Amino acid sequence: MSINKYFSWSLVLVWMILIFYLSHQPGTQSSELSSNFVYVVRTLIETFFPTISFDLENLSFLIRKGAHFFAYFVLGILVTCSYRSSGVVGYKIVVFSLVVCILYAISDEIHQLFVPGRSGEVRDVLIDSIGSACGVFLIVGIRNLRKKKLLNTV
Repeated sequence: MSINKYFSWSLVLVWMILIFYLSHQPGTQSSELSSNFVYVVRTLIETFFPTISFDLENLSFLIRKGAHFFAYFVLGILVTCSYRSSGVVGYKIVVFSLVVCILYAISDEIHQLFVPGRSGEVRDVLIDSIGSACGVFLIVGIRNLRKKKLLNTV
């Protein structure tokens, strides 16, 4: 295995550990982290867009679910790049990447069932899966555009 492969898969592992760490926080700690972030976003919105009104509860919900999407969007990118650096090509790169990300999302929600104050939700698995798919297809799309551009310049 080349250094690039080790590095790519190491990034996947580090990102999965970060997701696990955040999922392992008790409900009170997770809520506090979300509340602090919501406060910052609310302050920014009120400062730069003072005429916009919003429901704080809806903002909190969107931020929490957006965090799910973002975490798995990044995971999708990292896993796809890792498979690519490992020589996986074609439709297999999409299938393998999605399977890894979706299985991790499922295991993450199951894990949360055992964390005080947390719950596992099918909705979160769906959000995570959509985030992963967007990350996977972004990388595949960029790769295809590069390949097409190279073919047109030859």
